[in-house]
Amino acid sequence: MVNELGWLYLGGMTVLFFFWAYGIVSFVLDLKNTIVPKTRQYIRGRRRLKEEEEREKEREEREKQLY
Repeated sequence: MVNELGWLYLGGMTVLFFFWAYGIVSFVLDLKNTIVPKTRQYIRGRRRLKEEEEREKEREEREKQLY
């Protein structure tokens, strides 16, 4: 049979387990809802800037060829 100290230990471990699980779930949701979308947006922006630079270089090259 479990004595009072054992019940206190089991209760404490149960509470700590729920906080631990809550922390993991919060971290995963933060990744899913904040970090991943911002990373994708950053990558899209970098690609867009690179494409615009390439178009500008091509346009300048065509202008040089015309003159």
